[in-house]
Amino acid sequence: MSSDVNGTHQPTEERWTVQRLLEWTTAHLEKNGSESARLDAEILLAHSRQCERIQLYTQFNEELATPERNQFRELVKRRSRLEPVAYLVGFREFFSLNFIVSPDVLIPRPDTETLVIEALEYLKEFPRASVLDIGTGTGCIPICLASRMKMISLTAIDKSPAALNIAKQNGQKHQVDDRIRFLEGDLFEAFNHENETGKNQKFDLIVSNPPYIRIDEMETLSPDVKLHEPAMALQAGVDGLDIIRKLIQQAPAWLKPGGVLMMEMDSLQSGEISNLINNNSQYESCKVFKDLAQKDRVVFAKTVQENISG
Repeated sequence: MSSDVNGTHQPTEERWTVQRLLEWTTAHLEKNGSESARLDAEILLAHSRQCERIQLYTQFNEELATPERNQFRELVKRRSRLEPVAYLVGFREFFSLNFIVSPDVLIPRPDTETLVIEALEYLKEFPRASVLDIGTGTGCIPICLASRMKMISLTAIDKSPAALNIAKQNGQKHQVDDRIRFLEGDLFEAFNHENETGKNQKFDLIVSNPPYIRIDEMETLSPDVKLHEPAMALQAGVDGLDIIRKLIQQAPAWLKPGGVLMMEMDSLQSGEISNLINNNSQYESCKVFKDLAQKDRVVFAKTVQENISG
């Protein structure tokens, strides 16, 4: 007799090949609530075998060595308890780059790639721009911008020391850490610790993927998000706009005249956020960009040419 991936006895003729493990694990994870069971199984198995996911398809008939199988079994058990796959393997792909992740940071989402794409499009006209990222988390936004725009200067802020440490590791991993200044603090308060030169710096572009989930909405999130990702990076008050309001009000003081604030948002917040910007005399225009699902995802707010700080 032999044992299955969770230790249940099976007939000896049933070999635990890569293909069979993927099929069994996919079905098992589906029963336990995974919405991407096949992908999860492939990522976990590739991680256990220390190979690229695509290589699994050339290894279908191979059996796992005991250490690989033991590691895979443990990862599957944890995923069955809805721990995010990215935390289990320690990385997540975003904008074609791999980012180190931990439970200290929000896992990068494909939706946020819209913010990166629109920021890059704007920066084409400003190849030497100064850019500030508020609430950097993994650092995925400024690192992606730095990897595509070699002459821009970047500053990344996060109030979590643990998150900032992950962002620094990712900057080193992608060899752009010498072009990104990392600061700890809550929004623009991070500059309080800078010298006078740093305090008086103005930026061409401020980007942010701020928390924007309503308090009552937190309970409706999927268990892997609600139970494992940092609430501080998700929740933003009764209407989800606590941080966004602060950014809209405070950003112009840190932008050059005609500078731009770009933020990710929930598509349902688009109208209210646009109103907040249009009713603020510090801005002269507001645009909204859609994501690949054609949902409002990124707001673009341009300050007046003669900046009014308030």
